[in-house]
Amino acid sequence: MTLRYGTNPHQQARVIDGSGDHLRVLRGSASMINYLDALNAWQLVADARRAAGRAAAASFKHVSPAGAALDGPLDDTMRESWGLGTARLGSLAAAYVRARDADPRSSYGDMVAVSEPVDDELAEMLATVVSDGIIAPGYAPGTVAKLARKKKGRFLVLEIDPAYRPPSTEIRTVFGVAIEQDRDDRPITADLLDAVDGSALTAASTTDALLGMITARFTQSNTVVFVRDGMTVGVGAGQQSRVDCTQLAGAKARTWWTRRHHSIRSLALPADLPRQQRLNWQIALAAGTLTATQHDELAHLLLRSGVAIEDLEPATRSHRLSGLTMVSDGYLPFRDNVDVAAEHGVAVIVEPAGALHGDTIVRACREHDIALVRTNRRMFHH
Repeated sequence: MTLRYGTNPHQQARVIDGSGDHLRVLRGSASMINYLDALNAWQLVADARRAAGRAAAASFKHVSPAGAALDGPLDDTMRESWGLGTARLGSLAAAYVRARDADPRSSYGDMVAVSEPVDDELAEMLATVVSDGIIAPGYAPGTVAKLARKKKGRFLVLEIDPAYRPPSTEIRTVFGVAIEQDRDDRPITADLLDAVDGSALTAASTTDALLGMITARFTQSNTVVFVRDGMTVGVGAGQQSRVDCTQLAGAKARTWWTRRHHSIRSLALPADLPRQQRLNWQIALAAGTLTATQHDELAHLLLRSGVAIEDLEPATRSHRLSGLTMVSDGYLPFRDNVDVAAEHGVAVIVEPAGALHGDTIVRACREHDIALVRTNRRMFHH
C-alpha cells in the first residue's frame, strides 16, 4: 500500500507487509509518521489497559506521547479548557481529555490512541479539537462517519485488531544495514517494583509507576516521565542527557499545575479568541516563557479587560506541585536528577538501577524523603 508520503513530503513510502491483516485504514490517507505514531500509541494504551484494568488514551506527536492517561476524574481546569461544563464524561472520553490536557500545546495536531472502541461521546469531542487521526480497536455505528468529516475528509481513522500479537522479532534497515532484535514484549507488572527501603507503595502510586513505565517504553530515549493520579503531567523525551529529561519533564509538570492557578484559569482574554490560542497564552504565561514581543502582545490583550500582566506573574510562581511519581527509562547516573525531581514535587522515583554511583542516588532520595523504587528493567526506545 502506498502511503501519502514518508517522513517528509518529498519521500515516497509504502507498506510492504502487515497492513490489511490486523490494521485497517477506514478513512483518510496515512503518512509514515502517522503509522509510527499510531502503532506506538496503540501499544502504549493496550499495555496500560492490561496493567491498570481501566480505559486508556494517548496523545502522540512525532513518535512520543505528549500525554497518556487512564480513565479518572476531571478537574475544573480540564472542564473549562475543553468546554465540558458539569456533565459527567464516560470513561473513554475522560481518559482522552486527561491525556490531551497534560501538554495541550504539544497535542495540537496529534495522533489519538484509545484502548476501547470509539463511542459517540469521544467522536463528538474529537470534532472540536485539532488532531490528525485516531487508532482504536473498533468504532460504534456512525462514529466513523462523524470522524470522516474532520480535516475535510483527510482525518485518518485506523482500526486495529486487539487480539493481534506481533512476531517475536523485529527488523530495521538503516543505510543498507538490516538489524534484527527480539521485540520488547515482556509484561510490565507490579512485581517489578522493588522499593529500596522496604516501604510499600500505595495502590495509587503503584498504578502511576506502571503507567509511567509503560509510557517510557514507547517514548524516544532518553526519557523521564512524571505521573500523577493516573495521568502523565510531564514527559521529557529524546534528550542526550538524563538530567535534561528530568528538567524538561519537571518544567512541563509545573506548567500543567500552574495552569490550575485561578489567575491563569480566569485569564481575561478576548471572548472571541480561538481555544488553542487561549491555551497557548495560558501555557506560555504559566511556563514563564513569554518573549518580550509576546509579553507586550499579551499585556495589550489583557488591558482590554482592565488586567495588568504584572499582577499575574508573581502569583503563579508560588503555586507548587507535590505527590508526583517519576519514572526513568534508564538508570539515574548522578544525584542531580534526584535534586531536580525534589524541586518539582516528586515523592516516588522509579528507575532500573545500575549506575556506577548508585549509592549516591539512594542517599539523595533519603535526604529529600523520596521513595526509591528499582525495577532492573531498562526501557529504551528508538
